[in-house]
Amino acid sequence: MPFKANYQDIPAERYQYLRIKCGLSEKSDGAVAIGLKNSLCSVAIIHTGQSNEIIGMGRIVGDAGCHCLVVDICVLPDYQGKGLGKLIMQKLDEFIVEHLPPSCYVSLIADGKSHELYAQYGFNEVWPKSRGMGRKINN
Repeated sequence: MPFKANYQDIPAERYQYLRIKCGLSEKSDGAVAIGLKNSLCSVAIIHTGQSNEIIGMGRIVGDAGCHCLVVDICVLPDYQGKGLGKLIMQKLDEFIVEHLPPSCYVSLIADGKSHELYAQYGFNEVWPKSRGMGRKINN
């Protein structure tokens, strides 16, 4: 397979590119600098057949003890459907199991049908016991 998953930092420019090309919201350069620096775990999918280009990513953010959040799971559209989202989740799951305490609550927001992928890694819907909520800060 000409793809591999690495634990590695995602360069800010590539992070922005992947988010936009994958249909995620754009972030300000300042937000990206802060966010990437504070990642607990970053996974990059490398296309080894094309000059080691990063074509997918995923991250874990949080306090590394009580609460963590899986974010930024995305694969460029031309490479979707090849199991690369699963490869990202395998690496993130490996980090969760090896580095987070058993009582840590790891959550995520599943868009579209992505809940089917996340369910394979032990993530379950929390409704009706809990309700996911969010707030976007606009300037």
